[in-house]
Amino acid sequence: MSFATKQLGTFPDAIAPDGSEVRVLCSTSRGSLAHFTLPPHAVSMAMAHHTVEEVWYFVSGRGQMWRRSHQHEEIVDLEPGLAITIPPETCFQFRSVSPEPLTAVGTTMPPWPGESEAFAVEGIWASTVRRLRDNPAVASAPDGERQGRTRVSDPDNTLPTQRFHSDSGQTEPLSVAL
Repeated sequence: MSFATKQLGTFPDAIAPDGSEVRVLCSTSRGSLAHFTLPPHAVSMAMAHHTVEEVWYFVSGRGQMWRRSHQHEEIVDLEPGLAITIPPETCFQFRSVSPEPLTAVGTTMPPWPGESEAFAVEGIWASTVRRLRDNPAVASAPDGERQGRTRVSDPDNTLPTQRFHSDSGQTEPLSVAL
């Protein structure tokens, strides 16, 4: 048996299929824990998962979460201290309605199996998370300038293009190495 300890990172480790930033925390054979961030007033892409289930705990910001599973559908107001579940094959979409990022800590069970786990669905809000386009400045950046960032593949051009800095309230192009 081994132990895992990890500090929340400054830069995202990945971009979730829904467009939120993901900072991976710890993982075991039965589940994983990550921190998710959606910029202020942003709307995620609507998604569902084939096999994993998730439990999210909201840490900051305010927003709304839409979930639909078979014949049950609801919209829940999100605020710090609230927890929600996302069972397998549940359609979901979330949005920030505050001037600060919407952040949550989520557990995925079993751990995230890979890119094919999530699939896009029809949501109820228009997504405002912009798609990642080829960015020559990022693609040609020297390796030293990419340090601390994960290389991300985006063959469907579905990843966001901007990062929000909560300390300054400014956005900048998301520096994802292609």
